[in-house]
Amino acid sequence: MSSTALLLMDLQSSNLAHTPDDFLPRAVHALGTARAAGVPVIHVALRLRRGHTDVHPRNKIFGALPHHLFTEDDPGAAIHPDVAPAEGEIVVHKNRVSAFAGNNLRQILDAQGIDHLVLSGIATGGIVLSTTLQAFDLDYRITVLSDVCADPDPALHETLVGGLFAKRCEVTTVEEWGKALNAAS
Repeated sequence: MSSTALLLMDLQSSNLAHTPDDFLPRAVHALGTARAAGVPVIHVALRLRRGHTDVHPRNKIFGALPHHLFTEDDPGAAIHPDVAPAEGEIVVHKNRVSAFAGNNLRQILDAQGIDHLVLSGIATGGIVLSTTLQAFDLDYRITVLSDVCADPDPALHETLVGGLFAKRCEVTTVEEWGKALNAAS
């Protein structure tokens, strides 16, 4: 059993509309790299209850969303087909920014013996940041795939990848991560 897992976070169709054109092919590459190396993949997606009954109106991010978005019935909330879960891959739904919020992700990781998280997702200043900080506090080893993270604010992305993340975890590209996986096998 691998102690490493790739987390593909918030790669939902509506989120991908706000990424550079070359983002999705890199995410597909990361997914293929993990699968080829036998690294477990966990898909994390935002899912709110119908009518957003789980969203407090004071929440500046989710409280401002129209009540039909990111619900089970919202087609834009689906994980993009190019990075869709394969049979047997775990899908975890969250109801806040962090991948750990409102679900049993930590329990799943512990049950699978996973202590190293390879993070990718949309947005760098959202789920990637909050999940990195929480995983750091929970003592997971963390690798951030800098080129498989995207943010509507490219300057924020660069600041996080080159500064905050680099001080707390390994930062690499999907290509370099793939080389490291091949060298280790």
